[in-house]
Amino acid sequence: MINPFDPRTALLAKHAQHVALIHFPIALFIVGVIFDALGAWTKRELFASAAFLNLSAAAFTVPFAVFTGILAWQLQLEGERLKGILLYHLLAALVSAVIILASWWVHFRARRGGIGLGAWRFSFEFMGIGMVALTGHLGGFLSGVNF
Repeated sequence: MINPFDPRTALLAKHAQHVALIHFPIALFIVGVIFDALGAWTKRELFASAAFLNLSAAAFTVPFAVFTGILAWQLQLEGERLKGILLYHLLAALVSAVIILASWWVHFRARRGGIGLGAWRFSFEFMGIGMVALTGHLGGFLSGVNF
């Protein structure tokens, strides 16, 4: 029987790294969007700074999440051709990653260049939250959580 408290079980499972790492960009992005909305609503720089830091951390962790997802695909399915929910999960994940990175880029350029952030970014960021939710939903089916 597998011991759930054995560190080797958690760290050396063929898909465990992706399942553990994926929560960082998800949470950081969502909290960054919330802080961005609070900063715009209250006009407080503290919230805007918190939003930028969270979006920066989310953008930093996205490549690790994507890499471990691709690695899990290669290790679990031995590079088998993607189809069905796994293909949709990968496509949604890539769109989510692009939106997270683009959201960070918009905030980075605004901070660096002193240009204002347009209100359009909220539509983009909330669309990103929707894509992240869809990606997580599909990933839940893949991991067996939604069964």
